[in-house]
Amino acid sequence: MKLSELTASLKSLSTFGYTEKEIAGVHFDSRKIAQDWLFVAVDGTQADGHAFIGAAIDSGATAVICQRFPEALVEGVTYISVSDSAEALGLIASAWFGNPSQRLTLIGVTGTNGKTTVATLLYEMFRRLGYGAGLLSTVCNYINSRAVIATHTTPDPVELNSLLAEMVDAGCDYAFMEVSSHATVQRRIAGLDFKGGIFTNLTRDHLDYHKTFEAYRDAKKCFFDALPATAFALANIDDRNGMFILQNTAAAKHTYSLLTLADFKGKITEAHLNGTLMTINGREVETQFVGKFNAYNLLAVYGAAILLGMNRDEVLPELSALIPVAGRFQTFRSPAGYSVIIDYAHTPDALTNVLNAIHEVLKENLVGKDDVERNIITVVGCGGNRDKGKRPMMAKEAARLSSRLILTSDNPRFEEPDDIIADMWAGLSDAETDRTLRITDRREAIRTACSLAREGDVVLIAGKGHEDYQEVRGVKNRFDDREEVMEIFIRLTGSRKRR
Repeated sequence: MKLSELTASLKSLSTFGYTEKEIAGVHFDSRKIAQDWLFVAVDGTQADGHAFIGAAIDSGATAVICQRFPEALVEGVTYISVSDSAEALGLIASAWFGNPSQRLTLIGVTGTNGKTTVATLLYEMFRRLGYGAGLLSTVCNYINSRAVIATHTTPDPVELNSLLAEMVDAGCDYAFMEVSSHATVQRRIAGLDFKGGIFTNLTRDHLDYHKTFEAYRDAKKCFFDALPATAFALANIDDRNGMFILQNTAAAKHTYSLLTLADFKGKITEAHLNGTLMTINGREVETQFVGKFNAYNLLAVYGAAILLGMNRDEVLPELSALIPVAGRFQTFRSPAGYSVIIDYAHTPDALTNVLNAIHEVLKENLVGKDDVERNIITVVGCGGNRDKGKRPMMAKEAARLSSRLILTSDNPRFEEPDDIIADMWAGLSDAETDRTLRITDRREAIRTACSLAREGDVVLIAGKGHEDYQEVRGVKNRFDDREEVMEIFIRLTGSRKRR
């Protein structure tokens, strides 16, 4: 493409050089630049791309987008200055790949918890309804049935538009994507044409990056503020931030709720460890999901499907057929009669939601005639190099809602695991520490929890969910909570057979 075509949508401040030249590629990483490429110098959180303009030109860049010109301008290279090169990158990447989001029905899902579940279930539902669909999520990206490994919740603009273009080429009609607060602030979604946005909920998270809850909240709101009048905005109004999120959007506003009047109103009528019976707008539906938080997720999925033109008589049966996302309240039944639940809960609110769901189910279904108490044994840790403020809060919530608690490693990254556990321990009272163990090795912590469990008990392993690795000092080592649990069950089965 010609440079003038790629930059037509930019509000350039000044230009130096020829703009009718042909461009062979686009990137923001100087190491990936080749001959006749355009380099976009982005002032990022880890490094300032402006420091690599020279390296990009040495690698063959013949055009540079930047917020400030370098001191020495190289002859034959075109320089265009803009006020925000991160936003420019999104617009250029979209143009480079033929504006793929305009040829899809693109739906963004944002919020603290539930993004992966809502986006994935919408993808699964529309695939089941016979449509071509793509998914961009924390767990995995999909182009129809083809899986593409996910490296970030929301990819960088070049990768993002490349994936969307592949979806178009593969015949996808719809694309469902998680929109992280980082992606909004860093303008990774600039240039995308969203047909709808879904807000799940908002609780404390990512304060290591945003610094304040208000900044985090405003990053979420920014996504809805940018939606066009032709789109829809669907929000959970049981969350205290739901109406605030919708406040300034030009999109058509719609709501869902379990507690009050809304466009999509739900109610839980029965709860079990393997599913929930609920009503949606007066129609009964049996689902394979557990807990109030999942009822909200299903309401969001139902509401979005209806707003996208689907018939409720088609949507409700599909809700019944959908299964939980990997690592989200994933339940395993032990040969010894206890249950293990693996969940990605890594915020205080998410952990509280999962534990409350377990309590609700135990109260309704698992108490025997002798009224024997069923214990909840929780294994949880916190990630390293992330918001330290939530560590004592996580431990406090886990202790409050568990019979026994084991604090362990999550992804310590570049922190010492024992230091992270100490931060969590600080949130506990003396009475709570009396029923809490500190086991740094996650494998041993899971084994200990299962050894403490008796028939009818529930073991919750929280924090990592679908992840199949543990990141220690920059190295991702193979580790999967689900595999660890299955290994314990296999040994249990073997020992029973020997008896």
